[in-house]
Order: sequence, then C-alpha cells, then structure tokens
Amino acid sequence: MCAAALLTCAWLGGCHASTAPRPPRFARAQTPHHVFVIVLENEPFQVTFGAHSPSPYLAHELPKQGALLTQYFGIGHYSLDNYIAMISGQAPNPQTQEDCHVFSEFRRSAPGLDANGQVRGSGCVYPAGVKTLANQLQDAGYTWKGYMEGMGANPVRETATCGHVRIGDVDRTNTATAGDRYADKHDPFVYFHSIIDDRADCAAHVVNLDELSHDLQSVATTPNFSFITPDLCHDGHNAPCKNGEPGGLVSADKFLHEWVPRILASPAFQQEGLLVVTFDEGTDAAACCGETRPAGAPQPGKFGPGGGRIGALVLSPFVAPGTVSNVPYNHYSLLRSIEDWFSLPHLGYAGQQGLRPFGGDVFTREPVAASAKD
Repeated sequence: MCAAALLTCAWLGGCHASTAPRPPRFARAQTPHHVFVIVLENEPFQVTFGAHSPSPYLAHELPKQGALLTQYFGIGHYSLDNYIAMISGQAPNPQTQEDCHVFSEFRRSAPGLDANGQVRGSGCVYPAGVKTLANQLQDAGYTWKGYMEGMGANPVRETATCGHVRIGDVDRTNTATAGDRYADKHDPFVYFHSIIDDRADCAAHVVNLDELSHDLQSVATTPNFSFITPDLCHDGHNAPCKNGEPGGLVSADKFLHEWVPRILASPAFQQEGLLVVTFDEGTDAAACCGETRPAGAPQPGKFGPGGGRIGALVLSPFVAPGTVSNVPYNHYSLLRSIEDWFSLPHLGYAGQQGLRPFGGDVFTREPVAASAKD
C-alpha cells in the first residue's frame, strides 16, 4: 500500500499493521544521538490526526516531513504516570494515577525492585535507588535537559530551575493561573530523588524552555536528550486558557509551529537528530504491546489496561518523509528505543520481554552522514 493511501487510512483511524517491519538498513553507529521529545496533552488519535483536526500543522504538515505512528499508545491515566513511564519505565500507582495532588514521598510495600524492575508501593517522589533515563545518560557521559515552559513564572509557586513544591505539600502547580501555567505533573524529572537530591545538578538540567533557543545554536551546546514540556495552555491541556488564549489543539499547534522548525534547523538535529511529538494519554483505556502491571498495582488505565491510542510523529534524517507505520508502540517502547540508541540498559517495563523498539518501519532512510557520540 502506498504511503498516501496509508496516511489517509490512518487519519480515518482504521489502519492496522499488515506487514512485518523491514530491518534497519544502517549500522549501529548511525543512530540518533540528539533526541528531542515534545509531549502534548489528552487527545485521542482520531481527533489529533483526523481530517478536521484543529491542529493542521501537526496533523497534516508534519507527517509529510517524517513518520506517522498510527498505533502508538499511552500507558495509563491521568497525566503523571505517563510522563514517569517515559523516563523510568515505572508503572502507574494510585498516587501517580491521580497526578499527585500532594507531592508525597513514595512508600515501599516491598524492598528492592521486582523481576521487571518495578518499585512496589505508592506515592510520588521515588526513592533514590529508582533510576531514570536522565541518570543513565549522565552516568554514561551523555548530556540531557528537561525544558519546561513557564517554570518559575511565579517564584512563590516554584523556582525557575528544578522547580517543584516542597515534599509533603499540596501541589498548587496542578492548576494554572493567568501568570503561571507550569505544572509539576508534566515535569517527570522532579519526581525522582535520584535527580532532585543534588539541587545544583538538578538546576543545571531541569530548566525553563527559554534556554532551548541558546542551546540549539551548536552541536556542542545541544543535549543528547531534550525533553520539552509546553505549559498548561500550549500543551493542549486547557481550553480556553487562563490568559485568554484558545488552548486545546489550537494553541498546541501554534507552539509546535514556533518550536519544531527551530529544532529541525539546528546543527545537532541535522547531523544525527530525531524528534518525537506525542501525547501523554488518550480518552480511553486501550493498550498495546503486552502492557502489564506489578502485583497488587491498579489497572494502568484505571478502568482498563492502558492509556489509549494517541499516535506519534517521528522526524529525523533517518526517516523518509511521508513514512507511515502501523506497528504498535507505547511509552515504554519509546524509552527502550532511546536506551538502545545510547547503548543503555533497559529500565523497568522498557525491558519487558517482547517489547518492540522503533525499527525499520520508522527508520526508512539512511542519512548521507551520521556521527557517533560527540
């Protein structure tokens, strides 16, 4: 089936994988080594990428430049558990499922990690022994940053770097104000003692989005991994927004129209980059990829196994424009893929047996030149 027909089918929501993915046609050294992830909020695939999508740049323009993953799924509800899964492979627990209205310590119900790398118990701020992709990258000599739009806009609520409420406090950042639309629940890095306990190191890595413009100017200043979170208006979470903007997919599309071209034009992206644009969750509890949960944990989708079909876009010199993949993926697949590109071990459910990382269905072009780690 040709790409155009697949794309039309995908927009209508009826496509499923019908052929085995091709193996990658390039060597291990030729893999992405500057990875950007932008996470938006709360939309099902058929709305985001439908023919009448309120976000035409995301739905119709960007797929022409890269790969549309039609069968990409969130892993739970609500927001926070999905963000945590993306960087740690940890499954939802009762508090993260509720977006941690109290910024509480995680309380173990059993020592250590289970056979799938899961810490058992409930709570919000994970013990120092629970590692993240950020820890892995830093320990291996790579660079990373979390870019959070609006963080520190109101210093009474949170600081401009490594911003979060005090442990044990009610999290006032969960609700936007006209002057501050940053939310802890969309900044997964601050939920790990392995990151926030070294305050200076956290402040150097979890920063306001304003720093991204400078960092994109050269390969040397661009992190190997950049996690980008728009604020509660520009991520599509609120509609309308407290400041009068329309919000929803309209404001999310405007955000992408501003930032995606800057990323694509950056030297690091053009050399060996990859950008993923996806959502945290959909509107149902559909799942893929053999998603499971630790013993005694709630269903990830609260009333079902997963976080719904959301779709994702992948843009890269390694991806032929107009590619469409109908292979099932989820947030654990994304984490596993990034770990593979940097030769890192798999965290949590990213190491689940049979979980598929992005493959030849996504990587459909061999760049003219690609370099290894800087």
